[in-house]
Amino acid sequence: MPLLTPARHLPGLLLIWLVLLLPPPASPGPLDRPGVRRLGTRGPAGSPGRRPAPSRAPYSGARGAGVCKSMPLDLVFIIDSSRSVRPLEFTKVKTFVSRIIDTLDIGAADTRVALVNYASTVKIEFQLQTYSDKQSLKQAVARITPLSTGTMSGLAIQTAMDEAFTVQAGARGPTSNIPKVAIIVTDGRPQDQVNEVAARARASGIELYAVGVDRADMESLKMMASEPLEEHVFYVETYGVIEKLSSRFQETFCALDPCALGTHQCQHVCVSDGEGRHHCECSQGYTLNADKKTCTAMDKCALGTHGCEHICVNDRTGSYHCECLEGYILNEDRKTCSAQDKCAVGAHGCQHICVNDRDGSHHCECYEGYTLNEDKKTCSVQNKCVLGTHGCQHVCVSDGAASYHCDCFPGYTLNEDKKTCSAIEEARRLISTEDACGCEATLAYQEKVSSYLQRLNTKLDDILQKLQINEYGQVHR
Repeated sequence: MPLLTPARHLPGLLLIWLVLLLPPPASPGPLDRPGVRRLGTRGPAGSPGRRPAPSRAPYSGARGAGVCKSMPLDLVFIIDSSRSVRPLEFTKVKTFVSRIIDTLDIGAADTRVALVNYASTVKIEFQLQTYSDKQSLKQAVARITPLSTGTMSGLAIQTAMDEAFTVQAGARGPTSNIPKVAIIVTDGRPQDQVNEVAARARASGIELYAVGVDRADMESLKMMASEPLEEHVFYVETYGVIEKLSSRFQETFCALDPCALGTHQCQHVCVSDGEGRHHCECSQGYTLNADKKTCTAMDKCALGTHGCEHICVNDRTGSYHCECLEGYILNEDRKTCSAQDKCAVGAHGCQHICVNDRDGSHHCECYEGYTLNEDKKTCSVQNKCVLGTHGCQHVCVSDGAASYHCDCFPGYTLNEDKKTCSAIEEARRLISTEDACGCEATLAYQEKVSSYLQRLNTKLDDILQKLQINEYGQVHR
């Protein structure tokens, strides 16, 4: 049987090549569908980069020192042990995992391995930092027992991302340039949503390979795997065949170019050009420096890693600083913001007036003639006379929170409409004089009264014009 063409190297992440030696099927099967292959490689965080034609010396069956070496990585196996996986089949899966471990250089400075066992529940059998030698790893794999319930693939990927691929669990940090790789093996259809959680895992820098067996749902495998799908989705008909996926893993992890060996010194991305050549590239938002290896941020605000709570401002020096929205001040951490003037922000909820307090808090107050309600925000009318809408000609007298009555100036009496006033007392006094029947006296009285009323009305108009009362009951002088 011919050996399949080796997978090609990609920038920035470990390239996992799975070599499968199988006879061609008698009729078209799942492997003939678009987007499905048995082996492939992957670029960092969903970016495959450029793919040169593979150029590699024939595998000799042994690794020469400094020539062919398995590359260090943080590798997490996510294996399905639901009720559909029979005990003998689960043993085949464990053999598959152990054979892959046999091909790796295991150690704290080399490859670290963790295993997540899942069904309806998820169990982390051991973390990346638990074992640092092959023998201990293989013994731990042999002790694993199936959970024998449903198939919660999305929950398993989420658990691996949150609990296995962490520095606390033994994963190397981003500055180490150690790739994070997950291989998920399943024979069924996930009983939860895998699309979004797998997308988050890929976005975090985890390279996902999906291996389906027997009744595995091909569309679910594609949702879980990294791009390009034809290099990250695998399917085998039986668990008996899956063991052969690891039969030539020694060659699979044989690195011959600087990108794969990790000797490239590229700060961000190493791109293999074939024939042992390579060049460096930078992540989005960065530009390659004159040394052709290191990178400088072009727009640190655009990278989204600035940490500014409100506004990120780029500086001419290539750095940045944080600023706050109006009504807020920058805290001592120079990133987060606190409200300086809650009244100015407009979120105080006061119906009438917002008053800032010295301690950074605020309280509500009401316009003149109103009183603050129990909610300490809204206001109710306290004195309708102050509002200026009473209609009294002379005097408005408040009777309480919301009632009033009209009164008149001295020498006047209230008319039947209870609002206007008439001058009666002085007229009555003048009529009672000795010359009450004299026409001249009557005319003189009428002229005097008219003149008095005219002067009084003019004076009252002047007073009211000077005291302008607005609709809220406030008096403007």
